[in-house]
Amino acid sequence: MSFESLGLMPELLRAIADQGYTEPSPIQLKAIPPVLARQDIMACAQTGTGKTAGFALPILQMLAPQQNASPSPARHSIRALILTPTRELAAQVEESVRTYGKYLMLRSTVVFGGVDIIPQIKALRAGIEILVATPGRLLDHVQQKTVNLARVEILVLDEADRMLDMGFMPDIKRIIALLPAQRQNLLFSATFSDEIKRLANQLLRSPVSVEVARRNAPADLVTHQMYEVEASHKRALLTHLIKSRDMHQVLVFVRTKRDANRLMRELVRDDIAATAIHSDRTQGERMKALEDFKQGTVNVLVATDIAARGLDIELLPFVINYELPYAAEDYIHRIGRTGRAGSTGEAISLVCGDEQRMLDEIERELKRKLERLPLPALAGERKSAGHGHDGHRSKTATPRHTTSHAPASAHAKAHAKPHPKAPAKPLPGGFDFSKPYEPAPASAASTAAADHAGHGQRHTKSRRRPTAALLGGLAAKKS
Repeated sequence: MSFESLGLMPELLRAIADQGYTEPSPIQLKAIPPVLARQDIMACAQTGTGKTAGFALPILQMLAPQQNASPSPARHSIRALILTPTRELAAQVEESVRTYGKYLMLRSTVVFGGVDIIPQIKALRAGIEILVATPGRLLDHVQQKTVNLARVEILVLDEADRMLDMGFMPDIKRIIALLPAQRQNLLFSATFSDEIKRLANQLLRSPVSVEVARRNAPADLVTHQMYEVEASHKRALLTHLIKSRDMHQVLVFVRTKRDANRLMRELVRDDIAATAIHSDRTQGERMKALEDFKQGTVNVLVATDIAARGLDIELLPFVINYELPYAAEDYIHRIGRTGRAGSTGEAISLVCGDEQRMLDEIERELKRKLERLPLPALAGERKSAGHGHDGHRSKTATPRHTTSHAPASAHAKAHAKPHPKAPAKPLPGGFDFSKPYEPAPASAASTAAADHAGHGQRHTKSRRRPTAALLGGLAAKKS
């Protein structure tokens, strides 16, 4: 079936052809007709299947009859609002809207946090028909009265499950309260969780349900492989895989921002061009890192789960889980960055003993076992035996797959224990400092002598002074 069969206008068909697309994806086939019929929809599809075009194309067609070339902002009011959970996804959705609508006189812009708000205010005041936004920054504009949502006809919640995970539900409710009651609602999600169904019941009116993949299904064209490796050898294995296989465009996932920065620095020291993306980096730094990765300036992008959704990288061949995610669902979204738009991809996980529980949950979610690959011999593994990649000593002193070829005598000599020092001779008087201190038993004579010394003069030359005198409270008496 072709895009023409969906009833799209010539301007849209021309823009689609410019992108090289000839046939709609399953989600587009099922979503576009009901959207054009002005029905609410609840659409679920795995990432990389063309969900964005599934709502962008019909929205552009529905708004096209009111398009105009007038420079007056009053002639360009916001009529479609698209909410996304992350900045990266918002930017990519707005880019798709501009790409498909380039032969139409419809204006669009994107607003998200982390960047200067002034250019966004100027774009909004100039007048637009389609607004793509993250919830937090949109409410900032509402508070500053720089955006008017009174004429919104279409509301889209993209990656709705992710917005719920990130705690955006209160913000979404505040935004919905500002919209006209009569509008079309489109809910797109990568998963159909119970929470999403409850949200749909509150938001949608007699929705058409569209699902083109089983719940939480991974991309079908992605191979799932893993290496069982000690945590201290992960970095060496990652470097070996990238260099030995001449990998380009590798998206590497870790759990924390600190791990992302550290792994990026270590890869650079291994002569691998790498950069990092996480929430502590400014929006400008994140956009530059992503652009460098897309353009091939760097081979490796180390990322936290901020990149697990919203990154659309054409023909990305490799996703490597340097650390497994805590939630099996996040694994699905991570590996969804590859195997997109009909291309194949590889998902490789480096799994240590502490991650076995996470691995079990992922395999249960996938309903299959990850393919176990034999661990290759790693260059320099023996040299770094007993030390992790961060310089700390590991629990095992010898790598699992390395055997020592040093002579036994040399090995024994290298690890021979030093002889203990001879005990020191007792000092004059019979006290031996090499033995634990034990108080001598008090004899009757010594006790009597101590009592006598308490009332008289000690055997030393100095007299006892009052305690206050020792503390400087009394003047010392001359003898």
